[in-house]
Amino acid sequence: MDNFSSIECFVRSAEGGSFAEAARRLSLTPAAVGKSVAKLETRLGVRLFQRSTRRLNLTEAGQVFLSEVSSSFNTIQNAVANLASAEGQPAGTLKVSMGTAFGRRYIVPLLGEFLRRFPAITPDWHFDNRQVDLIAQGFDAAIGGGFDLPLGVVARKLAPAHRVLVAAPLYMAGCPTPLNPEDVQDCPGILIRSPQTGRVRSWPLTNRAHEQRPLNLKLRMTMSDSEAACVAAAQGLGIALVSMPFASAYLADGSLVRVLPDWYVDDGTISLYYSEHKLLPGKTRAFVDFVIEQFAEQQLAQRFSAL
Repeated sequence: MDNFSSIECFVRSAEGGSFAEAARRLSLTPAAVGKSVAKLETRLGVRLFQRSTRRLNLTEAGQVFLSEVSSSFNTIQNAVANLASAEGQPAGTLKVSMGTAFGRRYIVPLLGEFLRRFPAITPDWHFDNRQVDLIAQGFDAAIGGGFDLPLGVVARKLAPAHRVLVAAPLYMAGCPTPLNPEDVQDCPGILIRSPQTGRVRSWPLTNRAHEQRPLNLKLRMTMSDSEAACVAAAQGLGIALVSMPFASAYLADGSLVRVLPDWYVDDGTISLYYSEHKLLPGKTRAFVDFVIEQFAEQQLAQRFSAL
């Protein structure tokens, strides 16, 4: 077991780039992690890391060793975790990343049923509108769109990521009904600014015949959140381009209506991301299967589609 612990310290240090990050994930001190890795290097007779004050870098021998042990190590670790589950049920801390508003609206309401089924799982859910590195940051899963798909990570599609133009019914009653994207170019726009880049992204509109046209709304204000843009649009302040998961409730209660209902933005997919292992931890498998089941039962893919 001492060898196993040393290898775990080595793998987590390589993934996180530092003993401090590995220590955080393993609930140890950086000194304990460094000492464990040093013992492993002594036993192997090679140096695994080039150490600097800012970051660890794998030596050539370290890269070879990591490639040989990482997949087997994860398989063994998952097997141990599954066998150690409470009375054969999935157990352990489940670390998941998801967008703040999306998670609050669609995933947190599932928490009660999830814990009724899997009471030995402890959720550790992180709400942030940015992409995370599942492997390096120790996440079991993530929900979102537009993630890079590094080696060892798989994606299960949950729903389309469509954006639509919306406005308050009173606002639309005061102007001629637009028929084409060119008809809204002088309308005040509530535009979404990326919280990551600070830029207002320009999307082309697509219709049901897969024709594309540029969207040129007149800038009235910017928001970094689709839910906030929906609230602003519902006050009759302009036309907003927002994600369907946030527009759907407003469209359902009539506080917003679609503008150019035959046109939408195709922004890819909303997916569930998790590490690819031959033996997936029971807690992760339970979460993946549960989320896919709930999306199907609630017909969220259909609700999030602009078509």
